[in-house]
Amino acid sequence: MTPPPAPVPSPGVRLRGIGVRYGGGHVLASLNMDLPGGRWTCLLGASGSGKTTLVRRIAGLTGGAMLSGSVDAADNTALGGRIAYMAQSDLLLPWLSVADNVALGSRLRGEAVQGNRVDAILGGVGLAGEKNKLPRTLSGGMGQRVALARTLYENRALNLLDEPFSKLDAITRHRIQNLALQLLHGKTVLLVTHDPLEAIRLGHRLYVLAGRPARARELQLPGAPPRDLGDAGVAQLSQRLLEELAGEHRC
Repeated sequence: MTPPPAPVPSPGVRLRGIGVRYGGGHVLASLNMDLPGGRWTCLLGASGSGKTTLVRRIAGLTGGAMLSGSVDAADNTALGGRIAYMAQSDLLLPWLSVADNVALGSRLRGEAVQGNRVDAILGGVGLAGEKNKLPRTLSGGMGQRVALARTLYENRALNLLDEPFSKLDAITRHRIQNLALQLLHGKTVLLVTHDPLEAIRLGHRLYVLAGRPARARELQLPGAPPRDLGDAGVAQLSQRLLEELAGEHRC
């Protein structure tokens, strides 16, 4: 499947002094990160480290929190209307078919649905035969693939993906990762994951989120994605990250 051309280059994103506070405590404080334009940035961290909070802050979905800092496009263009966000939950509307859920954005905006594109993306995620089914008939992994298809259908410059492959079996995960790399080629992507191997395989840039409140540490990655998981250096880096995350989880 050929990725659709982006109307303009996807911008890099600058995060400066990001703080998020709920009630009496900060989840994030004075956090700085750079998401390079047209590249995949992976965000790794233990459960509760603030990864989802950061993604929601970028997406503007942190209602009720006290916020500080700025989220800006590196080319000084507006980010509004240029973001696609895939949450951990599939958020499918139960009364709509799989195909209608994929094209939900077009439906809400009053745009013509690109039926051929819906069909092509559903075929890519292995759900061509499910397009007329309702979400209640799907497994958790299938629902997650529909949610990813909906995100891919949007064709946005900045894509925020929160654990998009977590419910997939190993073989399906590898195939859908490759599809996402293909369809999001040239887009700016922030991928949240708990899986060091996934982050190392897919990322052009990798940040590890840790601490209370969380801070982001950049980790240099060798070569270019997708990386060979059989490479000894990749395996050693993954093991080191896994041990680091396990230590953070015990804190």
